[in-house]
Amino acid sequence: MSDTMQRPVGFQGGVLRPGDPSYDEARTVFNSMIDKRPGMIAQCESAADVAAAVRYGVTEGLEIAVRGGGHSVAGAAVTDGGIVVDLRKLTKVQVDPDARIARVEGGATWGDLDGACQPYNLATTGGRVSTTGVAGLTLGGGSGWLERKFGLACDSLVSVELVTAEGETVIADENQNTELFWALHGGGGNFGVATALTFRLRPLPAVTLAILLWPAESGPEVIRAYRDLMDAGAPEELGGGVIYLTGPPEEFVPQHLQGERLVGAAAFNAGTEAETREAFAPMFALAPEGQMVAEMPYAAAQSALDDPPGFRNYWSAEHLSEFPDEAVKAFCDRAADMPHPSPSQQLVAPWGGAVARDADKWPLPHRQADWVIHPFGLWSDAADDAAGIRWARDLCKDMKPWATGAVYLNFIGDEGHDRVVAGFGKENYDRMAQVKREFDPGNVFHLNQNIRPA
Repeated sequence: MSDTMQRPVGFQGGVLRPGDPSYDEARTVFNSMIDKRPGMIAQCESAADVAAAVRYGVTEGLEIAVRGGGHSVAGAAVTDGGIVVDLRKLTKVQVDPDARIARVEGGATWGDLDGACQPYNLATTGGRVSTTGVAGLTLGGGSGWLERKFGLACDSLVSVELVTAEGETVIADENQNTELFWALHGGGGNFGVATALTFRLRPLPAVTLAILLWPAESGPEVIRAYRDLMDAGAPEELGGGVIYLTGPPEEFVPQHLQGERLVGAAAFNAGTEAETREAFAPMFALAPEGQMVAEMPYAAAQSALDDPPGFRNYWSAEHLSEFPDEAVKAFCDRAADMPHPSPSQQLVAPWGGAVARDADKWPLPHRQADWVIHPFGLWSDAADDAAGIRWARDLCKDMKPWATGAVYLNFIGDEGHDRVVAGFGKENYDRMAQVKREFDPGNVFHLNQNIRPA
């Protein structure tokens, strides 16, 4: 079929097909487990290009994948034999510092948005690294370092410009297509292709990033102390988490800990270094063997922990209503199975604050959780796939006694339809299925955490 694919009518951007010099580079995604060969990659340069590519795909009966600016760890951004609507040339960010508004094209990353906002000391909740796509993260909810203070990324949405399955452009906001606007606060790419998103911004002159490190055997003590700190009512400005990781070859990591399994406590604080040291004092009191503390612009902090591309990836998550000592022990015990040495991380992060305050407004019931468990697996060798996937699944299984049953779908790959329903709750899922029926009755946009049309 790919040999007969023609340029979509009205399409002005570049078109790549198998055999073209840039084809293999353009089809490669963040997760090296994914190896798919689309019949066409439509490199869109405008919203009109997106509409033309979608109309072409629908008319020709092709499977349509949408590629934004980021990771798509589950591989939904590419298809075998079909057409990829590639937005990676649509990266423009327009900031109105007086209105505290930013309009962001659908292929931009958080690095693009944060960099454009930084000269004005403005920000909104982004992901935890700069390489994540703005659209994919936000439409899936948008968990990030600032969520306890500013809410999830979707909470700052003012409007979304969307190309539907019919190739029509619609605007969703609080005044028009309001049900679609509701669904876009978590429903991901189910309803169309987001060609532009507009956000409210908030003043944020600087943040402080602190990373404290101990040998892995200190894990139970460190994690209990972190849990007690957050449960005692830590300020909402304080985000972060506790992580098992392999010690990186960084200057602040002591030589004897580099390459070893470690436990780290991270503070990402919307405040000064002095405020951060005060808020994080119980963790400093545990005498970390390695530490890095730095006050810096938000855009710099967002890129300080960027995850490397080219690894094999498997992610999952559970959301917990409580994190008692028994859960801490199970969490720490499972870290022994984490892929090592590798960039893998076994993370527990606190929620609450602004995340919980908007829990009933949008279709994401997992926002009520107090804690998020996130096995974030990366490794190089395909021979390690089974062990890496088993570790992630076993950790989630270990946490079931304390789990809410809901899940943030951006944190997981393809775990079946029941997990998608759990991501929204049955009532919200059924309501979103009605929106899906209105805007995509044929389920054209199904390469995602899919909502089936009612």
